[in-house]
Amino acid sequence: MVSKLICIQKSPNFNIRFGPPKSLDRLCSNNGYLLGDSCVFGAEVYVHKERSKGKTESLSMVKDAVIYKRTWRISNYTKVIADCESSNVFNIGDHKWKLQLYPNGKGGIGGYISLKLALAEPEKLPSGTKILAEFTLRMVDQLDSRHYSGKASYWFSASNPEWGWQRFITHGTFFQTNRGLLLKDVCCIEAEVAIHGEVTVFG
Repeated sequence: MVSKLICIQKSPNFNIRFGPPKSLDRLCSNNGYLLGDSCVFGAEVYVHKERSKGKTESLSMVKDAVIYKRTWRISNYTKVIADCESSNVFNIGDHKWKLQLYPNGKGGIGGYISLKLALAEPEKLPSGTKILAEFTLRMVDQLDSRHYSGKASYWFSASNPEWGWQRFITHGTFFQTNRGLLLKDVCCIEAEVAIHGEVTVFG
């Protein structure tokens, strides 16, 4: 792509922010480029299109996407010893999903809980397929609704099957006795997920 563009910011000294220097001398002369303390600029843009060889991508977007809701209750939370705890698999659209919780943070970061949304069967996705999901993950305060949540959008694929927060919440906040994030050794997590688009590859 080749473009030619002049941009000037009005100031007492007519400060030039960026642009081809050879074109700017004409603006200061009495030749009609500057009229009534105003000037009009244009841009010439040339776009070179490359023809794709072999494979073609198709993008499908979803208008007025439906928000799917899922609740995951983890009982006997303090007895969880696995590095990663996963919810039951649930369906959204044509794909299977799950929630993942790392009680001590993914990768052993310590002091935090990691929380993620993940494709349950990424290996079954056709090559090149990507799914655009907007989602909210929420730890429910079971006492007074002071929930803890995060919201994100992400293109999921076989090579990038999960997304979320490495440091979703600190242990100090999660285990506070005056909050209900952990109540009677039960942690409750809600997920709201909307699928906004999908890329598929042909050829």
